[in-house]
Amino acid sequence: MTAPVFVADSLRPQDLTAGEYVLDGPEGRHAVSVKRLRAGEEVVLTDGHGRWAEGVVKAAEGKDRLVVTVVDGVREEPVEQPRITVVQALPKGDRGELAVETMTEVGVDAIVPWAASRCITQWKGERGLKALGKWRATAREAGKQSRRVRFPDVADAATSKQVASLLAEADFAAVLHESGEEPLSAVALPDSGHIVLVVGPEGGVSPEELALFAEAGAGPYRLGRSVLRTSTAGTAATAVLLARTGRWS
Repeated sequence: MTAPVFVADSLRPQDLTAGEYVLDGPEGRHAVSVKRLRAGEEVVLTDGHGRWAEGVVKAAEGKDRLVVTVVDGVREEPVEQPRITVVQALPKGDRGELAVETMTEVGVDAIVPWAASRCITQWKGERGLKALGKWRATAREAGKQSRRVRFPDVADAATSKQVASLLAEADFAAVLHESGEEPLSAVALPDSGHIVLVVGPEGGVSPEELALFAEAGAGPYRLGRSVLRTSTAGTAATAVLLARTGRWS
């Protein structure tokens, strides 16, 4: 899929008029005024939840209206198996958006921000809502850039107890930690279901959190000999899982 991707707020067969879709608002403005698309160019429309359609630009009108002729109707991409969720501890500064961006490009299915006990950054009040909004916007833009039609879900920030509940329901759960004796690259993985991976903060996962997660069925695993930053560990681990589960085959 090489054509540029644009997000349609709703993309159902009934949203098409005579086989055409009108892209307007911010996405239409980006297509017309920034990308400068013109008649005859190919695009992909998606709702970000798996529905998508290939199209050809019929006309660019004004500064923010793109009329697209849809080819072969609206399709739906199936949910890939196994589903991979990364619980990402809150990094400092803009490293959170970096983690979300690269994990989205690699192919993660869901991201859960985690307020670990050793996180320097804490999401509270309006500041927390703003930071969460940035993560979700980053996932959306990275999904478009990487030509995805099913963008990762970015959940509300979770406590350690909420993370433990998520781990307990997983078909395979792991915590990236230097105490792990078995590498993630060698562990047996399920062919379907839900894989949940925990990435700790720069200060590490506390002993209390490790014990809590172990009770939920998530043991410690290592990636390799080097120590990765929290903003890159999730991306590297997701790549390992995608390759090992066959999703990259």
